[in-house]
Amino acid sequence: MTQNPGEKLGGFRSEGDVNISPRRVAWQAEALDDETRALLEEDARYFLHQSLSTPCLNALRACEGIYIEDLQGRRYMDFHGNNVHQVGFGNPEVVAAVKAQLDELSFCTRRYTNRAAVDLAKKLAQIAPGDLNKVLFCPGGTSAVGIALKLARVATGRYKTISMWGSFHGASLDAISIGGQALFRHGVGPLLPGAEHAPPPDEYRCLWGCGERGGCDLQCARYIEYVLEKEGDVAAVIAEPVRSTPYVPRPEYWQAVRRACDRYGALLIFDEIPHALGRTGRMFTCENFGVVPDILVIGKGLGGGIFPLAAVIAREDLDVAGDRALGHYTHEKSPAACAAALATIDYIEKHDLAAHARDLGRHALARMAQMMERHPLIGDVRGLGLLLGMELVRDRATKERAADEAEAVMYCALSKGLSFKLTMGNILTLTPPLIITQEEMDRALAIIEECLEDVERNR
Repeated sequence: MTQNPGEKLGGFRSEGDVNISPRRVAWQAEALDDETRALLEEDARYFLHQSLSTPCLNALRACEGIYIEDLQGRRYMDFHGNNVHQVGFGNPEVVAAVKAQLDELSFCTRRYTNRAAVDLAKKLAQIAPGDLNKVLFCPGGTSAVGIALKLARVATGRYKTISMWGSFHGASLDAISIGGQALFRHGVGPLLPGAEHAPPPDEYRCLWGCGERGGCDLQCARYIEYVLEKEGDVAAVIAEPVRSTPYVPRPEYWQAVRRACDRYGALLIFDEIPHALGRTGRMFTCENFGVVPDILVIGKGLGGGIFPLAAVIAREDLDVAGDRALGHYTHEKSPAACAAALATIDYIEKHDLAAHARDLGRHALARMAQMMERHPLIGDVRGLGLLLGMELVRDRATKERAADEAEAVMYCALSKGLSFKLTMGNILTLTPPLIITQEEMDRALAIIEECLEDVERNR
């Protein structure tokens, strides 16, 4: 018997909204013209299919500031952006820096260095928290995670890791091994050995029911310490300090995990690929928790929304692999990408976008809390800076995930000019560019409320 594509979603609705949903087909039938359909069909003909991208949702012809524009000329506020758009799409200062670098030095072959790469490494060492001052670049976040894992193995002489169920660290085999999502792990065969997992610090859906006990009592942190003690030879705990859904743990959580890592000789690796560089109200997410990891991984927005670029930033005493290759990537010191990153960081600092994200995030979260009072479909709202989440449930008592309703809200919002993604099937995940104004944020939230009203009327 042939299975309905919609029935296969289940646990695969995690990192984003999947393209095998019947609601997507319905939206495309109503919204797309012949020219767009033709391009999408050509795209699907030549690209391998996978559930988070090909076949694609739509086709773009332009992006600028907080907006993307499709082939039909419709503009959408982009609250998704693959988290590369901290300084907005096509930021003029970033574009100018790239053009100037291309005229000077367009590529740097391996075994050589260049001024832009050295300046970027120096800048990251200066602004990174604590004693993180040794850097390695690579073209993407997944590769940077791989470098961090290899460095942890070399530095500790161990190979085991502890990471979180539901986490995402990239799509390569090593990254999905430490990641915790069925969409990437299911059916691919043996994964990296020694990759242990723990429940995430999600107070709303706590495995130990902390919500019923009056709030988080750090049972989740004690579980990590328990595994560290029982295993005895873990190389590293690797985690996103804030999960993109988002789960925002208490500062005491990471402080407890930091102490446990120190106690049992494990390194602490923070994957800040989606959120570093101002999104959570601080330049680096871990600064919100008063914790400095041993290795920090950043990426996505580092390339200014133009170039793929990621960085591993480590303590100086972890510079212990000089006799082997940790990365060895062809474009690891791309002068154009490094020029884009330098211009991006300069723009964030010059315009104090981290403080703007912190202030506007508080305003948005307060408005979302007011929306929750009016709409029973909203089970929880949470966020840190301009990393915001609204969890939809069918019943606040049972917390049953309202996945179909969340999809309906998302496609309704698209039709009204707002783009965002879903995580875990039922969470509206909102990550706008940091250059967004309060007026634009209020307009986006008004669109979401209109769509909530529409979905609730038609339930």
